Amino acid sequence: MSQDQAEILQRALKREKAARKAAESILEEKSRELFFTTQKLKNLLDEKSSQLQGVFENIIDAYVVMDINGNVIKFNEAATKLFGYDIDKEEVNVNNLIYKEDYEYAINSFIELTTNGFFKDYEARVYTKSKEVKWVHINASIIFDKDKKPVAAQGIVRDISEQKKSAEKLIESEDRLSTLIINLDSGIILEDEDRNIVLTNNKFCELFGIDANPADLVGMDCKAAAERNKVLFKEPEAFIQRMQEIDAAKENVIGDELEMVDGKIIERSYMPIITGNEYKGYLWTFTDITLKRTYRDSLEAQKQKYYNIIANMNLGLVEVNNNDEILMINQSFTDMSGYTEEEVKGENAGVFFAAEDVRQIIEAENEKRKKGQSSSYELKAKNKAGDIRYWLISGAPNYDIEGKVIGSIGIHLDITEIKNLELQKEKLLEKLEKSNDELQEYAHIVSHDLKSPLRSIDALVSWLKEDNKDKLDDMSMQNFALIETTLEKMEQLITDVLNYSSVGSDIAEKIEVDLDDMLNGLVTILYVPEHIKIKIQKPLPKIQGDRTKLQQLFQNLISNSVKFIDKEEGSIIVDFDDLKSHYKFSIKDNGIGIDKKYHDKIFKIFHSLKKSKDSSGIGLSIVKKIVDLHEGEIWLDSEPNIGTTFYFTLKK
Repeated sequence: MSQDQAEILQRALKREKAARKAAESILEEKSRELFFTTQKLKNLLDEKSSQLQGVFENIIDAYVVMDINGNVIKFNEAATKLFGYDIDKEEVNVNNLIYKEDYEYAINSFIELTTNGFFKDYEARVYTKSKEVKWVHINASIIFDKDKKPVAAQGIVRDISEQKKSAEKLIESEDRLSTLIINLDSGIILEDEDRNIVLTNNKFCELFGIDANPADLVGMDCKAAAERNKVLFKEPEAFIQRMQEIDAAKENVIGDELEMVDGKIIERSYMPIITGNEYKGYLWTFTDITLKRTYRDSLEAQKQKYYNIIANMNLGLVEVNNNDEILMINQSFTDMSGYTEEEVKGENAGVFFAAEDVRQIIEAENEKRKKGQSSSYELKAKNKAGDIRYWLISGAPNYDIEGKVIGSIGIHLDITEIKNLELQKEKLLEKLEKSNDELQEYAHIVSHDLKSPLRSIDALVSWLKEDNKDKLDDMSMQNFALIETTLEKMEQLITDVLNYSSVGSDIAEKIEVDLDDMLNGLVTILYVPEHIKIKIQKPLPKIQGDRTKLQQLFQNLISNSVKFIDKEEGSIIVDFDDLKSHYKFSIKDNGIGIDKKYHDKIFKIFHSLKKSKDSSGIGLSIVKKIVDLHEGEIWLDSEPNIGTTFYFTLKK
């Protein structure tokens, strides 16, 4: 390097050092400014956090903060009191708080929270630390960090247990009210969830001038009927609009008044019938209140109409007091029992009509009525002729104007013929079971008797071959081989028929079966060529069933797949899905496949699509019987030359 070059490099290095010192000085000054700014922000943040802390500590409802994995980070005093946990001393995860039957709902709500950033009006049950179950209402939102990444969730939790109890009591009151309405002098119409008529009465037809028997109206579309009958009202369009509003709201309506063209005033009430969370139908009642509004002193006339309706009911009706003494019966009950009202009035209903061994049932039902409870039950009764009859009774308490229980009203339906049919069915089942046992025994005997001569023929053929092996030509030896093959197939056919007949008759007690353990053991003992691979996608579940038959089920299907794989690299895949009450299994192969036109035939006995000495056409029939025994179904999806997938379900 020359002297000039060295000097140039030294001057460049000196300039670089000077520039670096200047940059360091600027950086030091900026760092100082940043430090003071950070301190100011920290003081301001601490002040705001302190203010927020005071707000959340003093809020009336519970305030909860959890991390994104559900671990509780913060409880305010109300939350600690609600759930009973001290998070400063113990770790809490929301999974410990979720009521087991509401778990799926909780997971879906959490997904909504993480997707939308918030949710509102979440209502579910939770466990406290003491395992007390409470209803809560929650509004929640996601907490994000400075990079807009969700790091936690916060929510306001309100205890609504008392509100829920009040709602349940209200529903009970509505049920009792509906029973009262049924027994009033009112037109009644009961609809199903599709608004088709399930039940009505003569009074309804009378109110609206319908010249038909109530039974003839069953199944009629109420929407269409209302549209046709709207002309009976002074304001027809308002009548339709109001009915649509009531149906859409699905809330109880009591005392809706309608004015008809002929001057009558009808009081309409509505009640949705709910089972669980599902609407099962709707009850409408229509009462002519024209006399009630015009003549306050016409109670006797109303009472007479009440009795006229009862007398014309198609179901037997009995009214008793709290001592079970008969006060009144209608004509239908007279026809059922053979007694007139004069003959039974004042008699104890439980003693008068009951057959043997039913006294305890009657006493228990009478106690329910005194407590204001309604119920339905069957009773073995005796009519005037001394014949034993079976009655289905729907009983409800009867109240006075002060709401006090003064007796009960029972609606009776004679179900003797139905009970007789049930008894006949039981006898037929017993007879069928006995026949199956005899058939099974016969099958074993026939199997033994048929196999004995087959074995003798096989032995004779072997002896003939041995004694004449130097005398028989190739054609004769081939014929003997065909005879032996036929004998083997015949013996296999007899065995398969016996197995098929035994599937339904030899039912072992159901036990818990680990299908994963069973299948892994089965794969090790089955003959599977090296070019075929069996893959189990995931561990199989445990179910209640017959282990031997379940093993036979999987063995037959897997062996069937092995038998019909024609590819150089064979594949059998076993998998399952978890359904509500069943498991759905699948066994998929890449074999020869099955044409769709044969899908309905292959499960029938003796239907083998590929005739061979190894196939009797019974294997899949046995599979179907085993699936049926475990309350499942079996079907397939297949395409020729591509492969087949057998699907079947087994009850958990």
